[in-house]
Amino acid sequence: MPITHLKRGKPEAERAEDDAAVRATVEGVLADITARGDAAVRDLSIRFDRYDPPAFRLTLSEIEAAMARVAPRDMEDIRFAQTQIRTFAMAQRASMTDIEVETLPGVILGHRNIPVQSVGCYVPGGKFPMVASAHMSVLTAAVAGVPRIAASAPPVNGEPHPAIVAAMHLGGAHEIYVLGGMQAVGAMAIGTETIRPVDMIVGPGNAYVAEAKRQLYGRVGIDLFAGPTETMVIADDTVDAEMCATDLLGQAEHGYNSPACLITTRRKLAEDTMTEIDRLLLILPTAATAAVSWRDYGEVIVCDTHDEMLQLANEMAYEHVQVMTDRDDWYLSHMHSYGALFLGPRTNVANGDKVIGTNHTLPTRRAGRYTGGLWVGKFLKTHSYQRVTTDAAATMIGEYGSRLCMLEGFVGHAEQCNIRVRRYGGRNIPYGVAAE
Repeated sequence: MPITHLKRGKPEAERAEDDAAVRATVEGVLADITARGDAAVRDLSIRFDRYDPPAFRLTLSEIEAAMARVAPRDMEDIRFAQTQIRTFAMAQRASMTDIEVETLPGVILGHRNIPVQSVGCYVPGGKFPMVASAHMSVLTAAVAGVPRIAASAPPVNGEPHPAIVAAMHLGGAHEIYVLGGMQAVGAMAIGTETIRPVDMIVGPGNAYVAEAKRQLYGRVGIDLFAGPTETMVIADDTVDAEMCATDLLGQAEHGYNSPACLITTRRKLAEDTMTEIDRLLLILPTAATAAVSWRDYGEVIVCDTHDEMLQLANEMAYEHVQVMTDRDDWYLSHMHSYGALFLGPRTNVANGDKVIGTNHTLPTRRAGRYTGGLWVGKFLKTHSYQRVTTDAAATMIGEYGSRLCMLEGFVGHAEQCNIRVRRYGGRNIPYGVAAE
């Protein structure tokens, strides 16, 4: 029996039309920030967020005042989450070591892992104040040793969101701005009269933030090209429809264009899950959003075998992949294209998003085929170096280098090698001739 699609999402052509409209808007905004700096940023803040403060950067007293408004239990939860994320990030950092090896007598090669010198961390706060995103970007950059961390989030109800400010400050931000969306990303990347530009922009956001990062890439580094949140459930008859439906809708509530896909070997589970989703949408407080995502971007696919499900999941390369089967470790061994895996029914994407310790900024739109998500290593640049310490090594490597440069026709390159052969090896090599 062929793979059966019981439900499909919006066609790719319609999705491309949406992307084109976003692209044009972002181009205009970034051009305005480039031309007018702070004035453009303020106009955009008033236009999109109705926010016009004396200054967008918070002072220490303003940070402390915001943090004082966070309930003690909320602050305790933020600290707990940051401890989990810091612990895992520190273990990741410890795995990345500087190396130096002597590959030949007198030839020393090595590399150093050097932090990016300045990073702008964007934390979404429009429909949902994404407190956890501050942990994932700011804290992880701090563990990597980034010496300047700027963080920005939009105002919520006309003021800084206390919990987001607390998460940014506790995570290690050196500068905190109350700016949202495209204007925040553009200001940090391009720079204005009052905001020094950064070397790298990280963090999730809506379609406009993602497009701004795409257009700024090259001018600054970015963590990854991120689209709307995606979730995939791979299930067999070891779990029920309520579990599958809950996990699908838990991510569909992110926005109106968040893909959610069920892949299963059991047609009954597929049908029951669709029925259960309809039931849950009647009682879910965020159903107005989740229902649109499910209607336009939800998919349900029935396969014959686990091999078919594995192949399809790798091809689709979703951001979050929840595996609930009788062979979860088999999927862990064979999955190669995804953002993050969540293995077994006791595990769930929400814990990964908020508290368990892994990073929730992950590749979407099949980018998992060629990149992983945000982690401490994204803030580190691995730079190599070389050192030749003996005359014999300089001569021997120079002879090989001379001949290989001449093979490609690079005479000037060859002379860089030849002059070492002459000086350190006592060889009489005519100018512009390969060493023998």
